[in-house]
Amino acid sequence: MEVLLIDYLSNSASKELVKSIRETGFAVIENHPIDKSLIDSVYNEWAEFFNSSKKNKYIFREVEQDGYFPFMSENAKNRDIKDLKEFFHIYNWGRYPNQISNQTNKLIDKFKVVAEKLLFDIQSNTPSQITNNFSIPLDQMIQNSEQNLLRIIHYPPLSGIEDSKAVRAGAHEDINLITLLVAGSQPGLQVLSKDNNWVDVSTSPEYIVIDVGDMLQECSGGYYPSTTHRVINPKGPNISRYSIPLFIHPSDDIVLSDKYTA
Repeated sequence: MEVLLIDYLSNSASKELVKSIRETGFAVIENHPIDKSLIDSVYNEWAEFFNSSKKNKYIFREVEQDGYFPFMSENAKNRDIKDLKEFFHIYNWGRYPNQISNQTNKLIDKFKVVAEKLLFDIQSNTPSQITNNFSIPLDQMIQNSEQNLLRIIHYPPLSGIEDSKAVRAGAHEDINLITLLVAGSQPGLQVLSKDNNWVDVSTSPEYIVIDVGDMLQECSGGYYPSTTHRVINPKGPNISRYSIPLFIHPSDDIVLSDKYTA
């Protein structure tokens, strides 16, 4: 299993993207247009936020699912043991901490531009027998969507008293169309290969990781796989890990297949 590292600026980028996500459900992008200084500033602000008691003013709302989710709030599907993480959910209609500058919103806007470009590239390089089943082109599915979700995740250092089976993020798939992930500040992301081996994904701060969600798998009739992935506990320095995925969702009324709308 080889998750391709793709030069965003190369002439072959779109074809390599489709090749990688078709075979593995994942791709890694370098030379992307999101400035590293913006990413660094966002990471730094959220690191300070998670280290503050002010985060507890934004405890998540159960229906809306926006706001702050305390440590060990979540477990992966079909898994009873809680993940070793805390995180914050940002929707364009949801709560946004007073302590956080507009830099995070700028990152979201730049993410969305890249996402639309990637979806256009996927659409353009997918066989017609697959795209003929799309209700509308992929890049148009996300227009005016209210469900795009930025999740800022903090995986604290391990205390040494965790359950022996607990990990930073249990094995799961994403439910959305595609996910764009600012590569984690530390290693740990792994994807499950077709022969059931865990494969490391690069976490260079220069990279953006792309993965296929259940909705793209559904509307492509399985042509693009929504691949199982996880975040394992640190093998090296026992320090915090941060990551920032943007989950790209179609608008709610978009038809994915004969069985489902978004």
